[in-house]
Amino acid sequence: MTADHDKVLETAADWLAEGHPVALATVIKTWGSAPRPTGSQLAVRKDGTFVGSVSGGCVEGAVITEAIDAITDGKPRKLSFGVTNDEAWQVGLACGGQIEIFVERVD
Repeated sequence: MTADHDKVLETAADWLAEGHPVALATVIKTWGSAPRPTGSQLAVRKDGTFVGSVSGGCVEGAVITEAIDAITDGKPRKLSFGVTNDEAWQVGLACGGQIEIFVERVD
């Protein structure tokens, strides 16, 4: 599910009110040509439904997987993606920049 980025927190709050487990991913640091600015957010439900973007699509799949894991185990994560990171190439971050994303379950 995609929607206006301004509605990420509102949508996450609605999902929580409906009883869905939710995680929030936030871009906390960028270097170089990053696809989305610091503060960009992605909300994820345990069933994989999501709203927002942290990378314009480049690493969303990997972030969604980590978000679902954070919902399950309750542990926050700090993720790093960049052109020198093998995983970043696998998931598609080839824009020349680097990003750090903080992922946490929200209650």
